[in-house]
Amino acid sequence: MLSNKFSISILLIFLSAKSIAQIGGEGAYAFLNLTSTPRLAALGGKIATNDDPDISLSFYNPALLNSQMHNQLSLSYVGYYAGVKYGSALYTRNYKNLGTFGVGIMEVSYGSFTEANEGGTITGSFTASDMAINLLYSRVIDSFFTLGINVKPVYSHLYTYNSFGISADIGINYHRPNSLFAAGLILRNIGTMIKPYTNNYEKLPFEAVIGISKKLAHAPFRFLITLHQMQNWNMYYKRVQSGDNSLGGEQVTKDSKLKTISNEVLSHVIMGVEFTPLKSFTFRLGYNYQRRNELKVEEKVSSVGFSWGFGIRISKFRLNYGQSMYHLAGPSKYFSISTDLDDLFGRDKL
Repeated sequence: MLSNKFSISILLIFLSAKSIAQIGGEGAYAFLNLTSTPRLAALGGKIATNDDPDISLSFYNPALLNSQMHNQLSLSYVGYYAGVKYGSALYTRNYKNLGTFGVGIMEVSYGSFTEANEGGTITGSFTASDMAINLLYSRVIDSFFTLGINVKPVYSHLYTYNSFGISADIGINYHRPNSLFAAGLILRNIGTMIKPYTNNYEKLPFEAVIGISKKLAHAPFRFLITLHQMQNWNMYYKRVQSGDNSLGGEQVTKDSKLKTISNEVLSHVIMGVEFTPLKSFTFRLGYNYQRRNELKVEEKVSSVGFSWGFGIRISKFRLNYGQSMYHLAGPSKYFSISTDLDDLFGRDKL
């Protein structure tokens, strides 16, 4: 009965959020959708669930936060494009009968810019940056479901303009004890601007994400399928393919209805796989169809849309590296290190 009531509540939240949803790129604080950790990056940029405890994944779905992550710390750094750099940090702690808590921060630095007047005379320089505080909480609802929330106060500084806002992620994760299957749902960036840059209040980049994770029982593979931007059913970018007809005019080719529907469905799909030949080493590979379709160059498609990475455990530290190909200009690179502070300092578990 509890599970049924909980499922209905989540559905109502989803429907209410869907009514104010918008497609990516049209909302304020777009940095909230940046991939913040190597594992996410290597698996295509987004995942909704996982049956393997990983503190860094809690940044994306707070329902993945659990008691096994007590007193853990994770640090990550991303070398993005055009000198943009950002990083994040997360610390978690579990309290019996209360749940698991986490506190983190994500900051994006866009670097230094040259300031000039209308005549082109250089008058100085300025900076731009975004920052979000992460306040996470998760609690086991029953033996199968975990509910999590991440409240994110936001501060943005762009030249002489400043803005404050509040955002929240709500997630639910389904995972049976000792099961190799998991499923999750996330409603991301629900919130509002408290102080806009000017007098114009903008919506936040809301997104609904669902996904599944399945680990094979007798082979070292885990497969993940994620459906993103589920609130937007018209996101496929149709590239115009034209040619000259017999009269010298432009002839635009049109896709069949079946192909159009297939492309729309594929635009929502992100696929990932993890291969763990050793307990201390994992190799990851991801594919994002939407990213490949929108950012590829027809003359040289290359590996745009693909991503890869690995995770390795050395002593009491877990190191992760991820690489995503957005454009022929080169990949973005992700690094992280995490540890259990109880193991590091020889403390007893709660």
